Amino acid sequence: MMQNQLFYQIALTMITGVGNVLGRQLLQAVGDAEAVFREKTQVLEKIPGIGQGLIAEIKHPKVLEQAEKELAFIEKSKITTYFISSKDYPSRLRECQDAPLLVYFKGQCDLNTLRIVSVVGTRKITEYGKDVCEGLIAGLAENLPGLLVVSGLAYGADITAHRSALKYQLPTLAVLAHGMDRIYPPIHRTTAIEMLENGGLLTEFSSGNRPEKPNFVRRNRIIAGLSDATIVIESADRGGSLITANIASSYSRDVFAIPGRINDTCSQGCNRLIRDNKAGLVSCAADVISAMLWDVPVTSKDHVPVVQTESFFAGSEENEQILAILREKKEIDINQLSIEMDMPVHKLSGLLFELELAGPIKKAPGNVYKMVQ
Repeated sequence: MMQNQLFYQIALTMITGVGNVLGRQLLQAVGDAEAVFREKTQVLEKIPGIGQGLIAEIKHPKVLEQAEKELAFIEKSKITTYFISSKDYPSRLRECQDAPLLVYFKGQCDLNTLRIVSVVGTRKITEYGKDVCEGLIAGLAENLPGLLVVSGLAYGADITAHRSALKYQLPTLAVLAHGMDRIYPPIHRTTAIEMLENGGLLTEFSSGNRPEKPNFVRRNRIIAGLSDATIVIESADRGGSLITANIASSYSRDVFAIPGRINDTCSQGCNRLIRDNKAGLVSCAADVISAMLWDVPVTSKDHVPVVQTESFFAGSEENEQILAILREKKEIDINQLSIEMDMPVHKLSGLLFELELAGPIKKAPGNVYKMVQ
């Protein structure tokens, strides 16, 4: 039964003209992926955005043929898949409007772990950038063991981040701009294989998809969406990592940048992000930890937050106000709470995260928060 579901989930991603947003609309209208293919034409016609041309694509036999080949490939390659409705699908990514319907994963790591950061930057990283990147990740590893480091396996900042994470025994995930039937660039294959033991590889692209230019922009949104924060190590004024930073910002995720000398080409993008208030200035792991409110006690065994009483927050008017509202409302989504608190969501999310770590509140699906019973 599960394989049958997976077959149709893969097939849904193979339909020409059905992207991630329209795919979600189809699922909402008919219930599940299999129903998309079994539903009568008259029913499909009533779904907004679905016309005769798209229905013909849904009914085209090539779709199921391609899905059958892909299913055989992932079974042979021992690849794990996560569908948008699966409980194991990366929860941070699912919050993004354009999240992929299906992702392919190979490796050993928790995609819903407590803390995740993306590290991006120029392919032409300098020695300064390498030193800063390794130092940053070394500091994160020392203070936050278990933190997942995400990047794109590209030359420069990406591969430096992955190798630094492996060096300091942090799990690290590469988001690919192609299918799982290849590694690009090939020179990074050894590192990619090493990552399978502590981290892994993730992509939305089925086998046969090559690393073509448009795929990298699509890849970048996943890098941004998977993470709590994106850190830009070095970037030219028009570097591709700035796209990732802007996407992360559009997802209401934190963005940080490493400053550099004003005349250095590889620092111009970072300096501009900081100047335009699009990124917070960080120079070390301590800056990131402080900005993310991650400097709270955790157990050494499994990094689960230590539960503390509400008195921990005595004197914090904002936290007490949040707790008072939750006691009254029982539960509330973050947007409504933002209105009641008259506070931006990005600031509120940090306070909520701090409270959640400490124990008095918990997060439910749909960005809903409630008191712990």
